[in-house]
Amino acid sequence: MGPPLLDLRRAVMAAVPVLVLLFLLLLVMAAGGGGGSAPAWDPAGYLLYCPCMGRFGNQAEHFLGALAFARDLNRTLAVPPWIEYRHHRPPYTNLHVPYTEHFRLEPLLQYHRVISLEDFMEKLAPVHWPPGKRVAYCFEAAAQRSADKSTCPMKDGNPFGPFWDQFQVNFDKSELFKGISFSSAYKDHWIQRFSPSEHPVLALPGAPAQFPVLEEHRPLHKYIVWSDEMVKKGEAYIHSLLVRPYVGIHLRIGSDWKNACNMLKDGTAGPHFMASPQCVGYDRSAAVPLTMDMCLPDLKEIKRALKLWVEKTEAKSVYIATDSEPYTTEIQQFFQGKVKIVSLQPEVPQIDLYVLGQSDHFIGNCVSSFTAFVKRERDVHGRPSSFFGMDHPPRLRDEF
Repeated sequence: MGPPLLDLRRAVMAAVPVLVLLFLLLLVMAAGGGGGSAPAWDPAGYLLYCPCMGRFGNQAEHFLGALAFARDLNRTLAVPPWIEYRHHRPPYTNLHVPYTEHFRLEPLLQYHRVISLEDFMEKLAPVHWPPGKRVAYCFEAAAQRSADKSTCPMKDGNPFGPFWDQFQVNFDKSELFKGISFSSAYKDHWIQRFSPSEHPVLALPGAPAQFPVLEEHRPLHKYIVWSDEMVKKGEAYIHSLLVRPYVGIHLRIGSDWKNACNMLKDGTAGPHFMASPQCVGYDRSAAVPLTMDMCLPDLKEIKRALKLWVEKTEAKSVYIATDSEPYTTEIQQFFQGKVKIVSLQPEVPQIDLYVLGQSDHFIGNCVSSFTAFVKRERDVHGRPSSFFGMDHPPRLRDEF
């Protein structure tokens, strides 16, 4: 009886490495292939879009919605590059930064099928989506902006034109739609109206998502995982510049932001203003008031919130991320040199996001989508956060 059992064990052990290799091969193919090989074409179709609304914070919120929409339609999402606006320093134009420069593509596969847009265009488009067969899809209302009232404005102006030009994409015809939205309630309508057999590639002028991100899509942030290179850079800054525990703060106080927050003063804006549902709540009927301290904290409010959380966490240092004046001198004087104050103001804003995300406590701006990115990441990992003007934010229904 002994030898046959031994032979069986040997056979099983020999098969295990083969199964592991097969699984890894399938994973790589799903992620977009490795080396020069073309990934397998997905007969369920693809979803393409331009992340053409706002800066990084807004693009990230739209990305979460687009990821959910792709899964609703069971199409592979072609993950677009981030658009960085470099109009005040070289190259004085838009930069298109691959998703993988900041984040890892593989964790997204735990939720749904994805491929980078770069890989899609290089390895799949030449055969499956060649010039002459590139169809644009948009709302009828959007097509009204075109001269013939029936062409999708896929490349009208900046950033739309430069985005598609980087891939040498021109669109050959337009498919218009109305009476549906990107809500999951309409997923069956989308699938019936645009079957993957007849419409293999859905290319949209903007993200199929709402801003701010829907409450039910916030937990998807757990699939946005920093790249190894970003972790390496971020940790190097933390270890060389900061002493733990440290409090991270985001000051959104530039002139453009002041103009926006003035809409609160004159009553033009209500409690739901840009990313504010993250702190006032998503239910409009139960939203708490949005105050000027929450939108545009003055130095008095900044000092008050910092004093509270520096004392509570016994912080040794404070990290300030800002789009303008960091108030470094004033805050140093306020703490009488007992707390180290650091403001890096890096060229790559994702460094700020990483350092804020790793802080022992984070104080953000309730209305900012930049803050919202940090808050979602911290919620994923169970790290504490607050907002200027709101020391104890309400728990959201989707609490991670």
